[in-house]
Amino acid sequence: MLLWDGGTIHTRVIVQNFLRKRTRLHVYRFPSYAPELNPDEFVWTKAKHALSNGAPHDIPQLGTQLRRSIHRIRGSQPLLWSCIHASDLPWPRA
Repeated sequence: MLLWDGGTIHTRVIVQNFLRKRTRLHVYRFPSYAPELNPDEFVWTKAKHALSNGAPHDIPQLGTQLRRSIHRIRGSQPLLWSCIHASDLPWPRA
């Protein structure tokens, strides 16, 4: 399942070819700008919140902190479900 935000980058030939080759992939399109519908926006909000009180010394350290934050979210079903339920889409409750 692909939740697609409708951005213009998705109209590129390489993306269209990718989708044609993966017939099992179900694409659900969102309006072009609708962050309230996109659960991914809430993942980034949680990641940024985890970084908000940090002061990395350089870009590599920032990257490490960001990867650690995303890894924590990826590894937590409750955190992922909270991002899904925070969106305005009609998701079934687990």
